[in-house]
Amino acid sequence: MVSIYDIARPLLFMFDAEKAHNLSLLALKSGMLPRIDNIFDPILSSEVFGLHFLNPIGLAAGYDKNAEVISALSGLGFGFVEAGSITPKPQPGNPKPRIFRLTQDEAVINRLGFNNQGLETAARNFDKRPMGLVVGANLGANKDSTDRIADYVIGMEKLAPRASYVTVNISSPNTPGLRALQGRAELEDLLGRVVEKRQSMIDTGEAFFPILLKIAPDLTDTDKADIAASVLEHDIDGLIISNTTITRANSLQDPQQTETGGLSGQPLKNISLGVLKEMYQATQGNVPLVGVGGIQDAEDAYTRIRAGASLLQLYTAMVYKGPYVAAEIAKELAEMLRKDNFANIKDAVGVDTPL
Repeated sequence: MVSIYDIARPLLFMFDAEKAHNLSLLALKSGMLPRIDNIFDPILSSEVFGLHFLNPIGLAAGYDKNAEVISALSGLGFGFVEAGSITPKPQPGNPKPRIFRLTQDEAVINRLGFNNQGLETAARNFDKRPMGLVVGANLGANKDSTDRIADYVIGMEKLAPRASYVTVNISSPNTPGLRALQGRAELEDLLGRVVEKRQSMIDTGEAFFPILLKIAPDLTDTDKADIAASVLEHDIDGLIISNTTITRANSLQDPQQTETGGLSGQPLKNISLGVLKEMYQATQGNVPLVGVGGIQDAEDAYTRIRAGASLLQLYTAMVYKGPYVAAEIAKELAEMLRKDNFANIKDAVGVDTPL
């Protein structure tokens, strides 16, 4: 069946990728995308790290960097939305062009570099978020920061009271040296300081909030073991697996595959799925996982749930499948769960990954 987006996509793809992205934000701000009925099958409802999710399909960070269109996004069928990455100070990001569609591969390469308007703007926008929607704040560090860990602490202090959860994003490949924070010593320092700050916020009257860690797919076995140990030791509430990859498979067809940056979409699917399974085993299923990377339909979503993900996120799928892809996936995922006689989505988490 041909959708309206199938008809509109060729026209949209005539624009530069970043311009098309900005046009989509404008369309959401202007109310041009009709809201759909967000009444979801109860089989998709779950409690994860203390939050209630009506459905497990979330929007990954990177689309709404400044939390400008959270309310509009809530009408597209998402169970939750993550805004960011947000750095303490505004920064322009890397030179343009910096987003590239690999249409033949249903993929995207970006080297945006945490372009955003900073904490003050994000805080104002978070204050206007709709009640009842789970909204995460994805935190980053400024490129020129002399203490990147302090940037995460500052961001958490500002946005945690305004968000449902915060994500510590140390996995973007587009800020030089950022991924080094995934090393054991650096990670211990980072997680120790953010958890300490959370406790001090709780002690002074702030409510408890979950902290998630977003990791890269390009990790060694030692990296994965160290991350699992640190997350368990510091009682981090969840892992987002994974960010974009800097690898380039030989199977890529699009000429723009040579562009530098992080690759997302279909070529990331199996890489991210593999890391998800490994981290589910490494944490013994004791840390909720958010599966991201190459999810474009209900089959992809169901595979990720059965592999160990409690929640899911997508972004590139919206580029190729349209703005309502989350609602379509949620409906079909519910049917798949019922067909396999699961009473609730939580019963399917990790069934294909032995511990």
